[in-house]
Amino acid sequence: MRPPIEFLFPPEIGAELIYSFVIVVCSLMIYYATKEMYELSSYKGIKYFRQAFLFFAIAYFFRYSIRFLLLLFNMSDMPEISPMFVGSISLFIFLYSSSMAIFYLLYSVMWKRWSHSKLKIYLFNLLALVIALIGTFLRGIETNLALNMILLIFICFVLFIAYKDSKNKQKGKSLFIIYLILFIFWVLNVIDILIPRFLQIYRLVIYIVSILLFMIILYKVLKKTGD
Repeated sequence: MRPPIEFLFPPEIGAELIYSFVIVVCSLMIYYATKEMYELSSYKGIKYFRQAFLFFAIAYFFRYSIRFLLLLFNMSDMPEISPMFVGSISLFIFLYSSSMAIFYLLYSVMWKRWSHSKLKIYLFNLLALVIALIGTFLRGIETNLALNMILLIFICFVLFIAYKDSKNKQKGKSLFIIYLILFIFWVLNVIDILIPRFLQIYRLVIYIVSILLFMIILYKVLKKTGD
């Protein structure tokens, strides 16, 4: 029999809380650490980079809300939570915010090439809304896997172009590798929320690698800003 405290606060919820808390804190630290850098330089790449991590913070806050509901009510899949208004709203905000975080991160490395048109931001917002709507209301495994694979291919293509355009190839290579791994694990995080049983045995690895990636980016930002 489980100890009484485990009924009130299962270990899985504690793990989710720690994971989400670390990611949210790292994201907010990155966002605020780059504030002065952006104000001094007005460099648009920094602006979009900052916005990406603000959206990451929002996304992972709502990710915890979803996982909390799934674990608290002993639900094994997202369709079970669909009638719950709070669960559906949390899922929608998570998918929209995480998608915008990724798009802003892409924009931060491609803004010079895309700067001739502000339409890109509106298109990204529209695409993020479509992704959020599909993920919230169409729960088919094939649909969500196909959508996320298409997004991953698009991300890889954009990163390849950004790398080819970069002046410092060696510096750019390490940065783009970090971004690519981050994007891959973002996709895995989304799949883990939409299809919890699909990646259940790899969940701990996803959490550890995701935390390490955010900490590496935070370290690089703090080193750059001198904080």
